[in-house]
Amino acid sequence: MLAFADPDLDNGPRTEKSATLRMCAVTREVKAVGELIRFVVSPEGDVVPDLKRKLPGRGLWISASRQVVAEAVRRHQFRRGFKRDVRVAVTLATDTEGLLARGAAEALAMAAKAGQVVCGYAKVEAALGLRQGRAGIAALIHASDGAVDGIRKLDALARKNGGNRGESAGFPIISAFTSAELDLALGRANVIHAALLAGPASRTFLSRSQTLVRYRLAGDDKTAGTAAANSE
Repeated sequence: MLAFADPDLDNGPRTEKSATLRMCAVTREVKAVGELIRFVVSPEGDVVPDLKRKLPGRGLWISASRQVVAEAVRRHQFRRGFKRDVRVAVTLATDTEGLLARGAAEALAMAAKAGQVVCGYAKVEAALGLRQGRAGIAALIHASDGAVDGIRKLDALARKNGGNRGESAGFPIISAFTSAELDLALGRANVIHAALLAGPASRTFLSRSQTLVRYRLAGDDKTAGTAAANSE
């Protein structure tokens, strides 16, 4: 449902719990809350992203897109939306991306602690080569700076059951993190390939990584054009 007096601001994180849709303050599109980011004003008057949608105060919703958040900063949308003077960092779009990446990395670390991550080319290859192993794989992870040949070979093995790059054999292929970021999240050196095994912690990582990828790539669609058309 979508029912609120102010089209831009919600009434706080603990109200309208049944609402699954919100309006982007920039594009004016109504979207599922999972496709938006909630922003609030801190006690010090700074605009901050509320990625878990739990921070107190009224919230302003922006499409989960680096380009649209940057557009909101450029157009002073936060001051208009919150109807007050607020401090907005010029790096807000980049800062938000960093927080999304850190949240996804933390979720990957939790999945590893839960025994739901297999690291190393040989172990990932073995998991992909076993039918029962493939059934338990939730995602295939490659470092974005990994060698093309190793990535190609593992992707080809994953595609044996059908599917295309990015969605092979019924599970996603994620390349949103560098090797250094994977090393830090998994607590080991030189991580290039990993397999995410099914489990609750894995689902959290998948959700956060999908949000991160959407945020980085959303500018490739028509969202930016819509934002520009609505600009002053």
